[in-house]
Amino acid sequence: MGKAKLTFLGTGTSQGVPIIGCHCPVCRSADPHDKRLRSAALVEYGGLTILVDAGPDFRIQMLREDVCHIDAILLTHNHMDHTGGLDDVRALNYIDRKAVHIYCEPKVLETLKIMFGYAFAEHKYPGSPEWRIHLIDDSPFAVMPVEGGDLVWMHEKGYCMQMPDGSVIPCGNDIVNDAKKPTEDVLAAGGVKIIPIRGYHDKMPVLGFRFGDIAYITDMSSIPESEFGKLRGLKHLTLNTVSYHPHHSHFSLSEAVALAQRIGAEHTWLTHLSHTFPSHSQFDSELPPGISPAYDGLVISD
Repeated sequence: MGKAKLTFLGTGTSQGVPIIGCHCPVCRSADPHDKRLRSAALVEYGGLTILVDAGPDFRIQMLREDVCHIDAILLTHNHMDHTGGLDDVRALNYIDRKAVHIYCEPKVLETLKIMFGYAFAEHKYPGSPEWRIHLIDDSPFAVMPVEGGDLVWMHEKGYCMQMPDGSVIPCGNDIVNDAKKPTEDVLAAGGVKIIPIRGYHDKMPVLGFRFGDIAYITDMSSIPESEFGKLRGLKHLTLNTVSYHPHHSHFSLSEAVALAQRIGAEHTWLTHLSHTFPSHSQFDSELPPGISPAYDGLVISD
């Protein structure tokens, strides 16, 4: 399967850091570690390039990391700070000449149809993003290399599919009822195994994901007991925390630390950080050994 490498594209809350109009010391900090875009991660795994979430900062994150191709986008849940940048995959449609493959739960798809109704319309607006939606749950699934016919741009029609005989047909955002299972044949064909981790964002079901010995968890306030077996033997664990104080939909710092110590990864990285924590260097000095605040651009590997 090969090693997994994860780049933190953003490590901030839904408002990012600095927050508009805020004059607190963290929001006014000159330290680049305190500049936090909305939370997302780029994973290179088994030769594939996989994005976890695509929030409002998707465009600048892709430009910063010079991303020209994505095999898949995995969505943790349907909130705007994790899905609001999906329209910008149009640039990758144009460059890569492929639909972008999105893996999400059915409830997330329902929200995408509302947020991006123009992309699912029977008569799509020319230039709408081209996606291929794979429905997942909390069972392991496989992400495959992007394949299929090439997209071609046609004036006043938008993207069309180039067929083997040279003809072109209008595109639709196809929905696959179930992602492929990670069987030996699928993995031999270039697929990679992804292990979802079920959690709850207040009462909302959300997903984290395990890639090899790296697990990425954000926007959770609880994890069912049944999921802890999926988190054994990790080299790197990412957990969210937004405050020293209890929060209805995120782990508090003490909860995140206790969870990290229970899971026992070699190193735990904290993300989805708010400006209520001190500057990066001070916050880092306050944390127990083996736990650190992540920052935008940080790269970890298993």
